[in-house]
Amino acid sequence: MAKKSASSAKHETSSSSVDTKSHPNTPTSPTHKIAIKSSTTNADLEASNALVKLINKYFETASTRLRLIDCFMAFLVLVGVLQFVIVLIIGTYPFNAFLGGFASTIGQFVLLAGLRIQTSKANASQFPSVTPERAIADFIVGSLLLHFMVYHFIN
Repeated sequence: MAKKSASSAKHETSSSSVDTKSHPNTPTSPTHKIAIKSSTTNADLEASNALVKLINKYFETASTRLRLIDCFMAFLVLVGVLQFVIVLIIGTYPFNAFLGGFASTIGQFVLLAGLRIQTSKANASQFPSVTPERAIADFIVGSLLLHFMVYHFIN
């Protein structure tokens, strides 16, 4: 009995493979699919190589100060996205709190972008009269004003 079921299973497998080849909608050349997959893999590989080169060049050329500013900017983007997602999920009941927090995040990001531009050595020719100390002082004063206004907006 076991021989008979194994024999019938073998027959069904061979008949199903014959049926798929004779079916007009079944692709007959599986190598075509492999070529498509390998071409997308090559494109993905090229994109990942470009990304790796970009990251390596960034770490070679960026100073520690600029990397720290970039990390803080990435953190602010993450906080802004998180605040927006929380408002979408939970609701907008304390709407002033959301607006104040979101405006604070965006404002701090803009102030950091200005600080990054002014302290970058690549942009030193565009800001000849601004020293890094002056740029940091401007950033601190701007941050204090921003957070003072946000604090009073929230009440």
